[in-house]
Amino acid sequence: MGATPKQRISRKRRGDRRSQQHLKPLQLVECPQCGEPRMPHYVCPNCGTYRGRQVLAIKTEEAKPS
Repeated sequence: MGATPKQRISRKRRGDRRSQQHLKPLQLVECPQCGEPRMPHYVCPNCGTYRGRQVLAIKTEEAKPS
C-alpha cells in the first residue's frame, strides 16, 4: 500500500492552506534612548540599553589616524 491520496486537492484548497506560510514584516519600535529602530523586547543594538538600563557595552569606532 502506497501513500496515495484518495482525492485530488483543488488549487483553491491548496492555496488556502499555503496562504498562512507567508513571511510577515518585522515589527520595529523606536528606541527611547537613541531613537534608532529595534525589535520589541530586545536590547538596542545601537546603544546597548534595555528598559532604560545599560546592559551592553557598545564599542565606538574611533577615527583612524591617516
